[in-house]
Amino acid sequence: MTDPDLTTPANPDFAGLPVAVAGLGVSGISAARVLHGLGARVTVVDGGSGPGLAARAAELEALGVTVRLGDGASLPEGTELIVTSPGWAPDSPLFATAEAAGVPVWGDVELAWRLRRPLPGTGEPAPWLAVTGTNGKTTTVQMLASILTAAGKRTAAVGNVGVSVLDAVLAEEPYDVLAVELSSYQLHWAPSLRPHSAAVLNLAPDHLDWHGSMEAYAADKGRIYEGNTVACVYNLADPATEALVREADVEEGCRAIGFGLGAPGPSNLGVVDGLLVDRAFVEDRAKNAAELGAVSDVNPPAPHNIANALAAAALARAYGVEPKAVREGLRAFRPDAHRIAEVGVVREVTYIDDSKATNTHAAAASLAAYRPIVWIAGGLAKGATFDDLVQGAAERLRAVVLIGQDRAVIREALERHAPDVPVIEAAEGQTGAVAMAEVVRTAASLARSGDTVLLAPACASMDMFTNYGERGDLFAASVRELAGE
Repeated sequence: MTDPDLTTPANPDFAGLPVAVAGLGVSGISAARVLHGLGARVTVVDGGSGPGLAARAAELEALGVTVRLGDGASLPEGTELIVTSPGWAPDSPLFATAEAAGVPVWGDVELAWRLRRPLPGTGEPAPWLAVTGTNGKTTTVQMLASILTAAGKRTAAVGNVGVSVLDAVLAEEPYDVLAVELSSYQLHWAPSLRPHSAAVLNLAPDHLDWHGSMEAYAADKGRIYEGNTVACVYNLADPATEALVREADVEEGCRAIGFGLGAPGPSNLGVVDGLLVDRAFVEDRAKNAAELGAVSDVNPPAPHNIANALAAAALARAYGVEPKAVREGLRAFRPDAHRIAEVGVVREVTYIDDSKATNTHAAAASLAAYRPIVWIAGGLAKGATFDDLVQGAAERLRAVVLIGQDRAVIREALERHAPDVPVIEAAEGQTGAVAMAEVVRTAASLARSGDTVLLAPACASMDMFTNYGERGDLFAASVRELAGE
């Protein structure tokens, strides 16, 4: 095929182009609709079957899109481009066939990047301020969008959160700037992405079954820095993120900007006497600094969330936002449910829902924010190990309530690194509301006045609950029941 132009923001010509869309999920359906609307001859392939997929297929087929269920491995005859859903791994047979045939593979982010439209009066598309990392992406992007809104910009949090990135670039009323959350999956399939500025918040082992190794996972995260024009934002507390900046091929004049919880040096953002401080985007940064707000403006002011706020502020400042708007945006921001959310105080014990902490890195951030803690942990470990997590949190633990299929892995780590901490295994063989009610009652029996009962499972939820959202909702409901509400 003649590959649509990689460099121009104008829409590539898809008219009559035979395109295969891999996956009949949300992003696959969105891509199929967009491509069909652009005149492409679209075939959607998915290895699954069942009533749900059949219903989605019927909706697309009514538009004139071909859908092939039960076979996600064969390349449709004549295909000249594949647009894949993010979850399809690089070693999928479909992509091996495509590589052998010289057929390019794009993700939905790549497609969106190529479909960007010039803003009226500028001739340039809306810039992307992009965020990735193992944890904290969604919160940081939402903080960034709140700051940009406070600065008077039409914006949205897009990508893995909020508005679909395809919908955003094709919106009838164009956005001034986009705050874009990107997963390692999406970055893997976005070779021509070149953000205005980008941040990698942190790196910890995750999704290694998809990427094949930590090195491959980190390399895909690092793609976010490629071609940055103004700033590559990295975490001073995580040297791996700085290493990715050093390896990136950026535009001349692009700067490395660090953020951290200590007093900032030149070209960094940090914290001084409870204030968020910028020594990167000021005149004579060797001597001067700008106050961006206070730690108390961050909700919640847990250490890792302050770091998220600094990363969001760095990207906003790279775009030219004034300090006043940073403060106003952070004050206006409200975190999503299940992210270090206080759900109640019962008999002087605080109950915190961080069900979104589905890996050890996220759980470590939650555990670092409180003491003493009755920790509710467990679920599907996804191959993770827990020694470092338990060792780092041991002195903060009052007790631990273990749940879920892989509880034994956490119990063994506790036996090695926190042998004096009481451990109770709860809700064995139970699921849903009944299980969570028992878990909360058990945690309450172990807590003392002033303690925090923290749901930060460090594991996925699907062995006992529909998803992490249901797990958190049931936790909150059980706490309300405990309070007699």
